[in-house]
Amino acid sequence: MKVKALSLLLSIVALQGVFAQQKKWTLRECVEYAREHNISILQSTLDAQDAAIDRKDAIGNFLPDANLSASHTWSIGLNQNITTGLLQNQTTQYTSAGISSNVDIYKGLQNLNRLYRARLNGVAAQYKLSKMQDDVSLNVANAYLQIVFNRETLKVRNAQLQNDEKQATRTEELVKAGSIPRGDLLDMQATVATDRQQVLIAENTLLLSRLSLAQLLQLDDFQSFDIEDRDYAVVESPAMLQTPQSIFEKARQERVEIKIARANLEIAERDMKIAKGGLQPQLSGFYSFDTRAVWLQDFPNPALFTQFSDNKGHNFGLRLIVPVLNGFSAKNNVERSKINRERFKVAYEQAELDLERNVYTAFTDAKGALNSYEAAVAALEARTEAYNYAKEKFNVGLMNAFELNQAQTLYTNAQSEVLRTKFDYIFRVKVVEFYFGIPIMNQN
Repeated sequence: MKVKALSLLLSIVALQGVFAQQKKWTLRECVEYAREHNISILQSTLDAQDAAIDRKDAIGNFLPDANLSASHTWSIGLNQNITTGLLQNQTTQYTSAGISSNVDIYKGLQNLNRLYRARLNGVAAQYKLSKMQDDVSLNVANAYLQIVFNRETLKVRNAQLQNDEKQATRTEELVKAGSIPRGDLLDMQATVATDRQQVLIAENTLLLSRLSLAQLLQLDDFQSFDIEDRDYAVVESPAMLQTPQSIFEKARQERVEIKIARANLEIAERDMKIAKGGLQPQLSGFYSFDTRAVWLQDFPNPALFTQFSDNKGHNFGLRLIVPVLNGFSAKNNVERSKINRERFKVAYEQAELDLERNVYTAFTDAKGALNSYEAAVAALEARTEAYNYAKEKFNVGLMNAFELNQAQTLYTNAQSEVLRTKFDYIFRVKVVEFYFGIPIMNQN
C-alpha cells in the first residue's frame, strides 16, 4: 500500500510539473502577478503602511500622556531621617510611587496641522503606490510584446530557412541538369547556412526576452515560463479617435503624477503652518500623583499601606510657554518651509507640463508608428511580388543565385519591418490608452 501511495504521489507531482510547463501566461495575468509580487511595488506598499503609522502618531498627539513611576531605595549609615529631619546612623528603606500626565491645550495648532499633514502623506503614499503599479504594468506590457515580436521573428526566420532549403534542393537539381552553374548552388548553400545562424540568433533572442519578463515578474521557475501564443491584430483604438488635448485634460484629472504633485504641495503648505505654530505661545496642562513609605531600622514603623494612604499627594496646573528668543530657529523654520512650498509649487506646475508633453508625444508617436506600419505593409506587398518574380526568373535560368538571394534578403527585411512597426504601434497605442484612463490589465 505504501508503494502504491508513493507512486500515486509521484505521479501527481509529475503531472503538476507538466501542467506548470504547459501554462501560457496572458498579458493580464502577467500584469496582475507583477502588481502583487514586484519588489518595487512591495517597497511602495511598505511606504504606504509606514504613512498609516505616521497618521496614528498624529492622532496620538491629541491624547494626554500617562507615566507610572516607582522606586525603592536603601540608605545605610549617616543619613537624614526624613521624619525628624535629623542626621543619624541608621538603615532606611524608602519606597515611592506615582503617576503623571501632560496634555497639550494649545500648541499653535501644530497638532491639528500635523494630523492633516499625516492624512495628506497617507494619500500621497497611495498615489505613489499606484504610480509604481502603473510603471511596472507598462514595463510588463513592453516586455510581453517584445516576446511576441521575437516569437514572430523566429517564425519568419524558420519559414525563410525552410524555403531556402527547398530552393537549395531545386538548385542542386538544376545544376545536375546543366541549367545553371555550380556557383549558384554554392551561393544557395551559403544562404542556407546563414539562415540557420539567423534562426539560432532568433531563438536566443526569444529566450532572453522570456527570461527578462520572468525576472520582472520575480518568478523562480523562469525556465518553463512562456506566454500564450495568440495573434495581435492592429485594431483601431477609441483613444486614438480623441484629440491630444482631450486626452491631456482627462489625464490631468486622473493621472497619479498630478495627484502626487498636488499632494506634495499641500503637505508643504501644512509644513509651513506647523512651522508658524512654533512662533505662538503654547499652553499645556499637567497632573501628578505620588505617595511614599519609609522603613526605619530600630524604630516603630506604621503599616506600609497606611503610609501610602497618609503620604499621598496631588499636583496639577497649567504651563504656559511663550517663545521669546530661540536663536532665530523658529523664524528660520518658517522661512525654510516657505521656500519648500514654492519648490513644490514649481514641481506641481512642471508635472502638468511634463504630462502634457508626454501625452502629445505619445499620441504623435502612435500616429507615426501607424504610418510606419502601413508603409511597411505596402513595402512588403511590393517585395513579395518582386521576390516571387525573382524566383520565377531563377527557375528558368534568367537570374543567378546571388540576385535571387538579394531579392530574398529584401523580402525578409520587409517582413521583419512589418513585425517591428506592428508591435511598436501596438505598444505606443497602449501608452496612449494608459493616459486616456484605460488600465493596462484591461487592455486587449
